[in-house]
Amino acid sequence: MRAPTSSRARPTAESDTALPPRTVRRIRERLLGWYRTSRRDLPWRRTRDPYRIWLSEIMLQQTRVETVIPYYQRFLAAFPTMEDLARADEQQVYKAWEGLGYYSRARNLHRCARQVVAAHAGAMPRDVAELEALPGIGRYTAGAVASIAFDVPAPIVDGNVKRVLARLVGIDAPVNDPRHAERFWSLAKALLDRAQPGDFNQGLMELGATVCTPRTPGCAQCPLQTDCFAARNDRQQDLPRKNAKKASPTIHAAAAVIVRNSKVLVVRRPAHGLLAGLWELPTVASTSAHDAQSTLRDRFPADYGLTIEPTDSIGTIKHVFTHRTLYLHVHACEKIAGRVKAEQHADHRWAGPRVLQALAFSRLGRKSLDLLARAPE
Repeated sequence: MRAPTSSRARPTAESDTALPPRTVRRIRERLLGWYRTSRRDLPWRRTRDPYRIWLSEIMLQQTRVETVIPYYQRFLAAFPTMEDLARADEQQVYKAWEGLGYYSRARNLHRCARQVVAAHAGAMPRDVAELEALPGIGRYTAGAVASIAFDVPAPIVDGNVKRVLARLVGIDAPVNDPRHAERFWSLAKALLDRAQPGDFNQGLMELGATVCTPRTPGCAQCPLQTDCFAARNDRQQDLPRKNAKKASPTIHAAAAVIVRNSKVLVVRRPAHGLLAGLWELPTVASTSAHDAQSTLRDRFPADYGLTIEPTDSIGTIKHVFTHRTLYLHVHACEKIAGRVKAEQHADHRWAGPRVLQALAFSRLGRKSLDLLARAPE
């Protein structure tokens, strides 16, 4: 184990983007050479079509490559072009996205396609500022699409890139503190190979995803090892630094399984908010598993127009959202009377198995249906 570096050897904020030109050239050459020989063969790397590159970048947000690949392929089979996506019904888009999570991505994807068709004749703009003006496209996605599809020298910074850069030059600032974001963007811009920006950006992302990993980086396989501050000073385990996350709150809800004539009542969530536009079992907020039955019984007439008698629980589903953890307590119901009134929802249906399969549910909604399917008669 090497001795910790002295304070004189520690890079400062001012020096992050002032690497010697020779070092910058070496980093570019080695990263590009490594990427050409070591990159994974991924379907979106076999094309320069900006539509497909944009789609992959949206799908890859907060989602693993292995999960994305089959969704990417199915989505393109359903919507091969920007125009196909723009013409699609929102529920068709949600259905193609079903199970991938973070459904605002699908909603913005659809809105963006319609705007590109309406304002840009179906052609994704090359300019970074014009890309950022589109729904669901931020600074990172704009840079990725511009550089990979059009060879525009635009930098990118995501979680993988931040980790590589923090270790490479020794940035001690927390990577999840937005006050330090510009340090990473400035460094990414200074290092960017302007002649091959797409490959360089993909190389940074690939290095972070496959070699410069969070817990056990493969420094022996890293093309930047000799220039890496963390590798030279045995700082791989404490860089990058992160501020501790706040504990996410736990919430409870109760869902009702209401059956008439072998059909289940389902409702579609409003067009805005969490899981917007997706279908689910009728649900009310509760405070715990213990009050789920009584809450369903008390609130259902006002919320859904039906009087019901919830029976024992079919099961409880734990579902983790980005900023909260939900426990959904699912109850079968009997003694059902009244007429459905779901004014706070976009729609409702009595659905048999085929219709349930055709509707777009969130992952949580599908878990509820799976629970119902496994329940004893």
